[in-house]
Amino acid sequence: MVFALLLGTNAAHAQKRYSVYGIGFYNLENLFDTCHDAGKNDYEYLPDGTNKWTGLKYSHKLKNMSKVLSEMGTDWLPNVGCAAIGVSEVENAKCLTDLCNQAPLKARNFKFVHIEGPDQRGVDCALVYNPSLFRVRSQELVPYIYKLSKDAGRATRGFLVVNGVLGGENLTIIVCHLPSRGAESFYREEGGRQVRELKERLQKQDPNLKIIIMGDMNDDPQDKSMAVSLGAKRKIKDVPKNGLYNPWWDVLASGTGTLQYDGKWNLFDQIILSQNLLHQEGASDYGTLKLRKHEIFRRDYLFQKEGKYKGNTLRTHAGGAWLDGYSDHLPTVVYLMKEQKK
Repeated sequence: MVFALLLGTNAAHAQKRYSVYGIGFYNLENLFDTCHDAGKNDYEYLPDGTNKWTGLKYSHKLKNMSKVLSEMGTDWLPNVGCAAIGVSEVENAKCLTDLCNQAPLKARNFKFVHIEGPDQRGVDCALVYNPSLFRVRSQELVPYIYKLSKDAGRATRGFLVVNGVLGGENLTIIVCHLPSRGAESFYREEGGRQVRELKERLQKQDPNLKIIIMGDMNDDPQDKSMAVSLGAKRKIKDVPKNGLYNPWWDVLASGTGTLQYDGKWNLFDQIILSQNLLHQEGASDYGTLKLRKHEIFRRDYLFQKEGKYKGNTLRTHAGGAWLDGYSDHLPTVVYLMKEQKK
């Protein structure tokens, strides 16, 4: 959690100490257990289903996911990792209990926040966290509302809202998984608009609240759902008071992302920050939590090493074969920094 850093080139060359916290997001790509959940279309992830999802495969998936989650944030925070990580595509609380009981996460006493949602396939969002770094105060699942009459009776993943304390400050994390690319852009634009309204409601209740919006948005930063409906800006200088900043816009423009399709990178896995978490250019003040750095978490083991899809993410399944891999997405991490008071 503590990171010593020398900032600036002033004559005093005074060294200051900072607390640094990692906050991440990871799409776990179908973390299902092997049992049927009543009312859910989880049949492909049963022992006799399409994927022949056995206890062996499930245990390997848990081990692989816990490895990634425990290593996220360690590039800057060795042996500490992330304080909190939003996750998507998790079936239920049992999966999260089993995940947090894996040795790398259990060693840090990881806990989770999860509220069972209405998604027809049974996948939810959740937040796993280190309670020694992030203290949860409240949780809420805000539903995604279908607006068109033709969608009456449909249900999908809601927005998980977790309020807590990080570094002594009030922070709310909103974890999202917007409708897939199989749906028209309208549905993701509507998701962006609903999250923006949620953000504004929270800010009206507490104008000083710091907010992080994260998730698999199924759109890139420049797409309408993110840039217009949600209103997340590309440049810090363009972010208005109570507005949002999307640091991943330029990352994608540089030629990399978090998942590939037809050899092209997309960056769906975004962590977006409220204006009061931004360090303004030219300012030296880190007296409160501010964004210091962001990164796509990359390890060699997350990629295929050979064959037609060499260089792609190493998935759990591909082409009907079990690859014993990780996810079709790469994780993302932001680091928040705050000066320690003497």
